[in-house]
Amino acid sequence: MRHFEFTADDEAGTEELGRALAACLPEQMTIALYGTLGSGKTRLVQALAAACGVPRETVVSPTFVLCHEYHGCRTLYHLDAYRLQTADEFWQIGAEEYFASPALTLIEWADRVQSCLPAERLEIRAEVVSETGRCFALTARGAPCESVLDALAARLERGGAEVRG
Repeated sequence: MRHFEFTADDEAGTEELGRALAACLPEQMTIALYGTLGSGKTRLVQALAAACGVPRETVVSPTFVLCHEYHGCRTLYHLDAYRLQTADEFWQIGAEEYFASPALTLIEWADRVQSCLPAERLEIRAEVVSETGRCFALTARGAPCESVLDALAARLERGGAEVRG
């Protein structure tokens, strides 16, 4: 298991991480997003989606619809488990199909459906560190995700980015 930390001093830093992720992620991967309200989960998804050619203004939190589907130069499924009460509810929205699809599947509030997540996934924990600053801690679960973190580290090589493990 490999870890990577990136500190974004402001929204431009979150944009940088989103662009780098878009460049490093394979065609198909599940990304589990964790963090409190306002920690930057949706903002990171917006940055990643914009880097994939999806108009930023169309990317909103799917809290009430549970899933948004975006098509740019690649397909993104943006799920939100905040309102789900059980794992069965998550499966009923078609999670298995999303995981099997050649797309990026991004799940906000992934801690609520932890038992449903595929073993191979990229976990991103977002934390507020200042009024505008966010720390993103990425954990690779599985070899393909580890190579994503290696590529990400090379792309973001600068102060504030650190790979461990």
